[in-house]
Amino acid sequence: MYMLLSALPVVSVIAALLAGWRSLYAALVGVAAALLAIAMAFSQPASIWVAAAIHWAPVLLEVVLIVGGGLLLSEVLRQSGAQKALADWLLVRAGSGTGAVLLVVHGITPFAESVTGFGVGVTIGIPLLAHFGLPARKVALIGLLGLCAVPWGSMGPGTLVASTMADLPFKDLGQASALVSMIPFAITGMVAAGLCSAPGRLSLALLQGLLSGLLLTAAVALMNAVAGTAPAGALGALVVVGFHLLRMRALQQAQPLHPLGRRALAAYVLLLGGVLVAGVLVRALGLPGLWHGLASPGLWLLLAAGFFARGLPERESLQRVWRSWAQVAPVTALFITLGVLMAVSGMAAELAHALAQSGPLYLLAAPFVGALGGFVTGSNTGANAMFAATQAEIARALNAPLLPFMAVHNVSASLLLMASPGKVEMAVQLVPEGAAQRRWVQQSVLVVDLVAVALMGLLNLVWARA
Repeated sequence: MYMLLSALPVVSVIAALLAGWRSLYAALVGVAAALLAIAMAFSQPASIWVAAAIHWAPVLLEVVLIVGGGLLLSEVLRQSGAQKALADWLLVRAGSGTGAVLLVVHGITPFAESVTGFGVGVTIGIPLLAHFGLPARKVALIGLLGLCAVPWGSMGPGTLVASTMADLPFKDLGQASALVSMIPFAITGMVAAGLCSAPGRLSLALLQGLLSGLLLTAAVALMNAVAGTAPAGALGALVVVGFHLLRMRALQQAQPLHPLGRRALAAYVLLLGGVLVAGVLVRALGLPGLWHGLASPGLWLLLAAGFFARGLPERESLQRVWRSWAQVAPVTALFITLGVLMAVSGMAAELAHALAQSGPLYLLAAPFVGALGGFVTGSNTGANAMFAATQAEIARALNAPLLPFMAVHNVSASLLLMASPGKVEMAVQLVPEGAAQRRWVQQSVLVVDLVAVALMGLLNLVWARA
């Protein structure tokens, strides 16, 4: 009974999504199922729920502010034509459609996501992809594939949670996660390249995607070893950006960037530089919790939008942002709430322990448990808060090597973020007429992710038997 009740929220969400329900309704069904399960078998003292609410309320507030700021910046850049100017320049500098797409998927989006997190990379990558002449559904799907480096999102708090719960060194887990990420990096690159390949050039495009994924793997692993885990994703993605921009430099004539594009770049510099510098100052000065808002991507997204618009954006733009925010923010908040309910009540631990009864076969299933957490919460931090401690306990019970096991868990918990309903909703809202393709995008990104997770399960099994 406990096993069935612990699985009920997740099963309810998946069933609702497969039935074609909107993400908001699926999230509401999941929360309702979790509350029902808690009332029947997983009740906790009120003090525990109050403590959880105090802990997670600031996180929820920051997430919905980041969503709003990301949508606002994306809208003012799109409406002004700055995104198109920047996209046209990138197309020339990257040398081909496939090169430009990989520049976004393995460079620009992972860099922005590593610095800011919470899906901000999508709000930067998708508007660029929208100018590459691809259908709306491919733009949304490829944009989501850029969320392939989430273990380092927001400078790696999710990986830090996992390392703390598993009693592993932060840098060691980051390094192992970088090596495991070769699988999703390669797969996302090949899928993205295949979706944008020219007729008769599929094989070449797939090779480009594979090589781009391997380059990102090597760059992130190197930066993790040299600079540490927190900045490794951002620095590794910068290496890929530099490679793709310089790759065709000798064959392309220099083209000056339009003034609107330069202003857009200045807005991005303000955003990313503000987050980095403010974060360093807050940590160096030891400022208390409330001051941490100065380093929040939500604040700097709003400042970057205001800087670009040179004041308050036009009323029409604000109305469009409000409509999109009203679609995305509630879904994101509800799924984080669902993850918290499952973690605090003990449902998440019950689900993992029940699956562990399969013995060594659990090595194949373990990545799917982590992936489930990422899918439900839309957050690597939330997924690791749900499952990392339990996964580590199971690894020890099975005598599996802990570090690679937890690296596979960490990467899997991050990977399904791109398929989480909140992120899918954000992606389709960023593409004109994208909402009509929601179901195709959701199903396609799930297929891509599940292939990668299955391969990581095989890797778990190989490591355990080595």
